[in-house]
Amino acid sequence: MADDSYRTETDTLGEVRVPAGAYWGAQTQRAVENFPVSGQRPAPALVRAYVTVKLAAARTNGDLCKITTKTCAPIEQACQEVLKQGRLMDQWVVDPFQAGAGTSLNMNTNEVLANRANEILDHPLGSYAVIHPNDHVNMSQSTNDTFPTAMYVAVLLEGTALAAVLDALADGLAEKGRAFDGIVKSGRTHLQDAVPVRLGQEFTAYGGAMRASAGSLRTALDACRTVPLGGSATGTGLNTHAQYAEKAVAHLAEIAGLDLAPAPDLRHAMQSMAPAAGVSAALRNLALELTRIANDLRLLSSGPRTGLAEIRLPAVQPGSSIMPGKVNPSILECLNMAAMQVVGNDAAVAAAVAAGQMELNVFMPLMAHNLLQSLTILKNFLPVVLQRCILGIEADAERCRHYFEASVGLATLLNQPIGYAEAAQVAKEALAAGKTVREWILEKGLMSEADLDAALEARRVTEPHDPGA
Repeated sequence: MADDSYRTETDTLGEVRVPAGAYWGAQTQRAVENFPVSGQRPAPALVRAYVTVKLAAARTNGDLCKITTKTCAPIEQACQEVLKQGRLMDQWVVDPFQAGAGTSLNMNTNEVLANRANEILDHPLGSYAVIHPNDHVNMSQSTNDTFPTAMYVAVLLEGTALAAVLDALADGLAEKGRAFDGIVKSGRTHLQDAVPVRLGQEFTAYGGAMRASAGSLRTALDACRTVPLGGSATGTGLNTHAQYAEKAVAHLAEIAGLDLAPAPDLRHAMQSMAPAAGVSAALRNLALELTRIANDLRLLSSGPRTGLAEIRLPAVQPGSSIMPGKVNPSILECLNMAAMQVVGNDAAVAAAVAAGQMELNVFMPLMAHNLLQSLTILKNFLPVVLQRCILGIEADAERCRHYFEASVGLATLLNQPIGYAEAAQVAKEALAAGKTVREWILEKGLMSEADLDAALEARRVTEPHDPGA
């Protein structure tokens, strides 16, 4: 009895059973069976970017009269349905961990678009006599030039969106910097008392770090704007029209809305994945900054009774299944974990970039998977960090002032009037006596109360000035 739930297709290795309603074909089905690695599917951004490449290629081949309008039009329609309507996105089924270079994903894309184009022409799924995945959808292309091009397009689109998120995060931190500008507190170096700073200065610096990270990311993304499309299998352009690369990249730039250019040396662009390493490194450095800032905020909000408690974070969920009333810095803890994942992803990308050989780096699927995961988790979660944590932070000005006056770092005020050694002795004696430096200075008559009050004015102790003036 025939099994109507499957159809039989044939590729160069023989017959393959494919689910009857699937828009993918034989080579995709082999990949599904060969690589059941992670249970994940390709990143949607990468799928859309790959379809964009296919649309640009179809238009270019049409322009150059390599395919007829009758063939080109249904391929274009299939591409546009995916890009504009999100149709068939569930038909990209190959695991991110797959055959080298991304041949499986390229063929998944070719087969889905070919089957949909044939369907538009009233031909059944799996019938490629009119529009063939390799001969028509993949015309003038190889996995080796289309995969890195699609990867760069996806990374550019997602990375540009993340850079805008970082701008907003920087603005939010700067806003807190302005709000907290008049709150003086004890600085800390080596987790020990240090000279005073303003709470606003700390938050302004955090904002500056995010602004710099956004700039670094944008610089790294610029290296992805020269793409190897048109290089074919080894960067020689074999089986492509002499004008194909230039025209295909122009179409791709227009469709994707990106500033793109053909790589000056297609061999170099296909051998070297340095642009991927550059973006990954920028994301890693961003993750390191985010980790540092998150750790600072967790320390500053520690307590509420037995920690620093200089700031209060918004309460977003109960913090314990056993301790009633406990509230944890949950958003920041999640941010820490996301940042750790980004650092790990960068290690994998770096290893993959270094592993390229001769005319091709076969580990591009791993690069794309890790880069896009890093971009996705940061792009998705940083707006939550801003809205549900940063913008709701409150300062405990009284507690900040208490630590400021209690800090032995205030002895630094005495460096010029009485010298470093005497000031160090004051700090030591005040600590031993269990008194603040302020109290000890007044008790010993080292400064009048009026002079000391003037000396401890917030901006005077947190900006350049001559204490002896």
